[in-house]
Amino acid sequence: MRVETIPPAPGRNGRWMRIVARVLAAATIAAATAWGAGLIGFQFPGTSPWRGALIAAWCALGVASVAVLVLRRVAVRKLILIAFAAGLAALLAWWLSLAPSHHRDWADDVARLLDAQVSGDRVVLRNVRNFQWRSETDYTPHWETREYDLSRLSSADLVLSYWMGPDIAHTLVSFGFDDGRRVVFSLEIRKERGESFSALGGFFRRYEQVLVAADERDIVRTRSNARGEDVYLYRLDIPPQTLRPMFLGFLAKAGALQRQPAFYNTLTSNCTTVVFEIARHVVPDLPLDYRLLAAGHFAEYVYDRGGLTPGYRYSQLQERGYINPRALAVPADADAGTFSRAIRRGVPGVPTAETGP
Repeated sequence: MRVETIPPAPGRNGRWMRIVARVLAAATIAAATAWGAGLIGFQFPGTSPWRGALIAAWCALGVASVAVLVLRRVAVRKLILIAFAAGLAALLAWWLSLAPSHHRDWADDVARLLDAQVSGDRVVLRNVRNFQWRSETDYTPHWETREYDLSRLSSADLVLSYWMGPDIAHTLVSFGFDDGRRVVFSLEIRKERGESFSALGGFFRRYEQVLVAADERDIVRTRSNARGEDVYLYRLDIPPQTLRPMFLGFLAKAGALQRQPAFYNTLTSNCTTVVFEIARHVVPDLPLDYRLLAAGHFAEYVYDRGGLTPGYRYSQLQERGYINPRALAVPADADAGTFSRAIRRGVPGVPTAETGP
């Protein structure tokens, strides 16, 4: 017996394809509208009323463009879509014209760029920050030139500072030498005077990058004591031969930024991704992971890769690595060594010789 299939009604597949195409086009226009509104909001140089009016006009054009895709037989459809395309082209041209710069009125704590000179084991770092912070806005600026012997490099610690919930943290790496000296590297936004950080602004070329080298009493203490952030310190379990290339990796990043300014990006070029990039040069097989974006979980990622002190559960490392009570107990006039020893007491993997009696 012969069975015949009934073909679909003429034009049915074509109609569904047109519907899918309209939905995709509408989603694309909506995304472009949101992106353009963010660009105007964070980059338009005019006053707030003009900025708000321009955002409103752009969003109205985006809504109209989506509407004419959904509604049928709209006489001005072509005109509205052409207007949106022209506006988007203008915004893209503006976006591409934005260029990072070293020449702005920078905030005091990012006013200078790290300058490094390496000759064999001898490293000279100029513009190492060592501010005395009494509060987030009350401080005494101080920049130093320091010399280090790479043959005495003995340890590295991962520091996470939580300032906006459990998923968002700032990542720092502190290197220690066998003479008790330390230096911390931190990739940060290079704020202009009076400017504050916005995670959304970091998507729209709002900030330049800067790699800060600083004393622990400056860059760690200001977070735990002056800002009241929750700070955790973990000893990195990495072989001695890995310490040197990691240290030099941060200096290479500083040199690249000194030669050519670059924009900070909240997603792709931030305080955590720079640590990952440097580590991947040393250990090429490190996998990508969502915790590189959710930086608050970065220490857990390092733990899962075997990079923290072995023999402990992650929860134990986190509990013992919480430094705030110890940091707050250190007198404000204590020297850098006293602060560094105090915050490491009880941290797994840190020898007693580094924490003092």
